Amino acid sequence: MWVERRTEGDRQARMRLDAAPWRLSKVLHKGGKQLAWMTIAFVTGFTFVGYFSSVQGLLAKLTAFTLSSWEWFWVLFYALATYGNAGFMREQICKHMCPYARFQSALIDMDSLVIAYDERRGENRGSRARGANPADLGLGDCIDCTLCVQVCPTGIDIRKGLQNECIACAACVDVCDQIMQKMDYPKGLIRYTSGNGVAQQLNTSQIAKRISRPRVWIYCSLLLLVCTALVVSLSTRKSFSVDVIKDRGSLAREVGRGDIENVYRVQVMNGLEQAQSYRISVSGLSGVRISTDAQLAVDATGIASLPIRLTLPAEIAVANRGKTLPINFVVRTTVHGGDESTQEKSTFYVLP
Repeated sequence: MWVERRTEGDRQARMRLDAAPWRLSKVLHKGGKQLAWMTIAFVTGFTFVGYFSSVQGLLAKLTAFTLSSWEWFWVLFYALATYGNAGFMREQICKHMCPYARFQSALIDMDSLVIAYDERRGENRGSRARGANPADLGLGDCIDCTLCVQVCPTGIDIRKGLQNECIACAACVDVCDQIMQKMDYPKGLIRYTSGNGVAQQLNTSQIAKRISRPRVWIYCSLLLLVCTALVVSLSTRKSFSVDVIKDRGSLAREVGRGDIENVYRVQVMNGLEQAQSYRISVSGLSGVRISTDAQLAVDATGIASLPIRLTLPAEIAVANRGKTLPINFVVRTTVHGGDESTQEKSTFYVLP
């Protein structure tokens, strides 16, 4: 909407532009808006894909036009979603898709701060000359200019009360205050207040005193708990994650002179913006050894896997025939000069 106002003007100017014949000036205004929208949408799509791929790598591929087909698909998919949602659906997203209004209606009460129309002061509505005394005309302060409806991005009439579609942008407050100023009436016909504030004509200090109540403190405590959990999880999270997949085609096989071998695939997901090297070892089962190279290099924010063969010597296997033994895969890397490791549980099956 900001781009639209900068390229085509305010609501009245846009209406005049829409009604005007197609000339060079109209093409430039309309085309400039669309070009700006598409640029923002493409940057948004690129940023979303950057959550799953290295941004530096994506940017290098983009400038060289070497993005993979899936990367192109997701960049354009999110770009199209942004372009459609923000450029065309607009308030329909707020009305039918955004869950905020449903949460809001369940959480607020009559002392919650909302944008409200002072019906007692504003009714009866009606047009009048500037400087006219509304009391002499049997009217309230609302001159029924409908500008509050025109500027509302979701198209609601705040004079009918708080509605689910209200996103508290306060555009109606600003435009109504401007009209009140021109009519030499007090501001605040539409204002931030509460249901009780309007019904009981409470002043600002009286409304503020009602903020401290059990509902507010419960919400604050829950929000603080969620924020604390988020901070703790971010500060303690590992720079990589590991997934171990056991070969289902052959649970175990005998090799050499009675040794038992199990095959696994260890997958490592690197969460850093730098390439990392990982060392893989096994614990939890005495005598088991890795028969393959246990080094794995993973690109920045990449995923890589390595087949691992574990072998249990015959003398230990004999004592554990037919058993499923617990083991732990230990994956280590060096991060910021320190050693970081994680473990992933699995099992080793011994043939009967």
